[in-house]
This record gives sequence, C-alpha cells and structure tokens, in this order.
Amino acid sequence: MTDTLTRIVVISGGLGQPSSSRLLGDRLAEAVRTQLAERDRQAEIEVVELRELATDIAQNLVTAVESTALAKAKVAVTGADALLLVSPVFNAAPAGLVKSFLDLFTADDLGGMPILLAATGGTARHSLVIDHGLRPITAYLRMWAMPTGVFVATEEWGATGGPTDRIARAAGELADFLARAPRREVVDPYADVVPFSQLLAR
Repeated sequence: MTDTLTRIVVISGGLGQPSSSRLLGDRLAEAVRTQLAERDRQAEIEVVELRELATDIAQNLVTAVESTALAKAKVAVTGADALLLVSPVFNAAPAGLVKSFLDLFTADDLGGMPILLAATGGTARHSLVIDHGLRPITAYLRMWAMPTGVFVATEEWGATGGPTDRIARAAGELADFLARAPRREVVDPYADVVPFSQLLAR
C-alpha cells in the first residue's frame, strides 16, 4: 500500500435526519474507498452536511458574510481530490440548497475537479434529474462528472441488492479516473499578493 492519500468530500443535500441522501453518500464513499484500495490508494472521507449550513449559505448569498463553518466547508470542497454530490429531488429538480451551495463557487474554484453525481427521490420517474438538473451545473463549473450517475428511489432501499451494481460501477469509474489522472493542483489566490509594506513604498 502506498502512502498516497486521496481526499474525498461527500456533499449531502438531504434535509431529513436521518437522510436517504446521506445514506447514499456514505455507501458511495465506502465503495470508492474500497475501489481505491484495490488500486493501492488510500482514501480520506469528509462529509459536508448542507442542512447544517442552510442558514449560513442563505446569509452569505444575500450579505456576502461568510461564517466560519461555511468557510471551512468551502475549503474542504476546493481542497478535495474528488467530490461525491448527493441531492434529494424536490418538484422534479435537485434541492435548492444544493444549487445555492454550488452558487458559492466559480469555475476557477472547481475547474478540473472529478465529481460523482447522485440523487434520491420517491419514485424512479425522477431518475433523469441527474442529467437535466446536476450535470449542466457541474459542466458550467468545468468539473469532470463521471459517466454513471446513481439515482435511488425509495422503493429500492428495501429491494434485494438495491442499487449495489450502480454504486459499484460509478465508484469504479471515479477510482479509475483518480488512479490515472495527476493530482489536481489547488491554486492559492493569495499566494502572489504583494505585501502591504511594498505597496506603500511604491
């Protein structure tokens, strides 16, 4: 086993407690961890629960004031090697909380980030929400979305096998991508800032 550590951040948009979105996020994260281990890579998993940041996200959007918790979550996301995004479906669309959180980032923040997209809903009729609701956003942010998205309807959780095959396939795609691709470089926007003393000397 090498000492290469891959940082995976799960963004869960579930509003309930417990949440089916969080459950799916955990299963995806464990599947990715297992697939990476088979490729001699260790994974560190961190979860960002958007329900805990809902007020902070709204305040930031209308006042530009960023709480400590929100700033920490954003640093975790931009510093990750890959993201797992799981959104519940409301009125045939991804959760507004998920979209609001993504609105806090630019393509410069997330460009080149590999991401696995997933969603949960009450019925399989909403399964296309990943392609029509989530992929356009990640494409605009210049992220690398994995080909397989994982949608899980409520009835599937109790079914034999459930969404196991889809989870394994999507996790394998992300693990393959991470194993082949060079690590994403995180650019510090303040790295080349001119010291204030030098500015005064000009």
